[in-house]
Amino acid sequence: MDSDQMTKKLNSTAQRKRINHYAGWKYIALTCTILIMLLSAIPTLYGEDPALQINHQQNQRPAIHVLKQTLEANNIAVTRIDQELDKTTIVLADSGTQTRAKAILDAVLPADDDITLALVSAAPSWLQSMGLKPIKLGLDLRGGVQFLLDVDMETVFNIKAQQLVDNLRADFRDKGVRGVRISINHHNSVQLNLPTDEAKVALLKLMPTSYPQWKVTQSSGLLVEVSIPQAEKTDIINLTVQQNLQTMRSRIAELGITEAMVQRQGEHRIRIELPGVQDPATAKNVIGATASLAFHELKTTSNGSMVVSNNDGAPIRIARDAILGGEHIIDARASVGEMGAAQVNITLDNAGGKKMSNFTKHNIGKPMATLYSEYSRNADGSTKKTNNIISVATIQAQLGSQFRITGTGSMADAQELALLLRAGSLTAPVTIVEERTIGPSLGAENIQNGFSALALGLGLTLVFMALWYRRLGWVANVALIANIIMLFGLLALIPGAVLTLPGIAGLVLTVGMAVDTNVLVFERIRDKLREGRSFAQAIHSGFDSAFNTIIDANITTLIIAVVLYSIGQGPVQGFALTLGLGILTSMFTGILVSRALINKLWGRDTRHDLKV
Repeated sequence: MDSDQMTKKLNSTAQRKRINHYAGWKYIALTCTILIMLLSAIPTLYGEDPALQINHQQNQRPAIHVLKQTLEANNIAVTRIDQELDKTTIVLADSGTQTRAKAILDAVLPADDDITLALVSAAPSWLQSMGLKPIKLGLDLRGGVQFLLDVDMETVFNIKAQQLVDNLRADFRDKGVRGVRISINHHNSVQLNLPTDEAKVALLKLMPTSYPQWKVTQSSGLLVEVSIPQAEKTDIINLTVQQNLQTMRSRIAELGITEAMVQRQGEHRIRIELPGVQDPATAKNVIGATASLAFHELKTTSNGSMVVSNNDGAPIRIARDAILGGEHIIDARASVGEMGAAQVNITLDNAGGKKMSNFTKHNIGKPMATLYSEYSRNADGSTKKTNNIISVATIQAQLGSQFRITGTGSMADAQELALLLRAGSLTAPVTIVEERTIGPSLGAENIQNGFSALALGLGLTLVFMALWYRRLGWVANVALIANIIMLFGLLALIPGAVLTLPGIAGLVLTVGMAVDTNVLVFERIRDKLREGRSFAQAIHSGFDSAFNTIIDANITTLIIAVVLYSIGQGPVQGFALTLGLGILTSMFTGILVSRALINKLWGRDTRHDLKV
């Protein structure tokens, strides 16, 4: 054999070896990726245990045996108690006792200790030390309570209209214009019946500069109507709902409920899901309450004032505009005063502290009223506002950022008021229009049924692939199992990912879609073998010719999943999340993992008469 023939043979051999070949680092990367996902998925098999977490503010930890004896004396089974420097975790045997256990410990532990309802991983400590946690379960799988709240925007627009009326009256009074009649119609527009043309001209000049958010919508003679444009109303709605969302999240945090979901639904509704909460009474009282506190100057004339009753039913005339609103309150704590009566200690932010300091500095010796406001919904669906003067105190000295109010009622009333003020005042009243409670047994049944469907679908798919594609079918089965492992691992790793019942439906669908990639490749390989190519050549051509089809089919489905997740809510997002992640993992395992296995096993096979 001459040198040219030898060179051609060596080149042909080298080319045959290269067509189905992965570098060693690729096998290492694939193996490490699957192992990491496997470790991330394992804690989900162990599940979670109900627990209470106590954060100690003053590093004074109660003895473990005291906590255990206190709970067991009230028939609450304790699995274990873990204690760190500033935190104690009490793991309970039954999730139904969490709320009762929290109430018991609230009564015996210091008031500064924060007790929260939690779920802790039941996985071995070596997995927890790696920061690995189980998949978070949604309300339909874990059980809990769901509220749908309606934000009353009509009240917001009415308040803005009333503010405009008060400001315009003050402006006309400063300009010496008399005889202006101002009213609010049922659309929250403001109508002005002006006495002279000069007053009308002054109004038309004043509106664009002082009140740009209001527009003149009608002008006929001396009758002028101003209203808020629709674009401005939309901005107000968005801002109000967003502020209420933040307040709701703060209130739920104050209740000590972790892993809650608070999100907007529709134009002016809010959906709250509290997984694991089986006694919604406390949550309902705080979430549904729309309470605010404001401080008003007492008035003796009717100009710019309103009359509100105190706790004894006596009428008190106060200024319509508050000295200070609840939005400036950053902390509120209930305590017992010098005379043994309940009181609320209030801390203001810098802006609030300056306002209170400036007012009290110039009004020492004068009375100041504390106004408590609460909204509720009547039987006919309309919103009702209840105002009550809870205290009238004489200003003895200049106040700053910290002071106290009395007249709040019992200690329980003071604690509830402090909680509401600490969590923030809602910018618009809300009412609970729907409440749903899912028991833990129903959630467990959903999990069992969902994963039974997943196991059945997975089993039938594995049998079909093994029988129909023989040797290559077993490769597809290994890739499919790796796909499920990676999918569960990703769900556990991604922050904020929650598995819901529709999400399990997405998992079942993913099982069927995951083998589509292998089916496309295997059918191409069969076609190449029928053309008389060797197994190695058929593998190379089959993967190459199917690649574009696989990408196109999966990308279009991935786009749909992204759109569903973006515009959907709740169950729709749960389905879209597992579907989207399933598409990514199925492409990874169907293209890379399957190719790696086939390359290792048959990448150099030169036979032509194989049956696959």
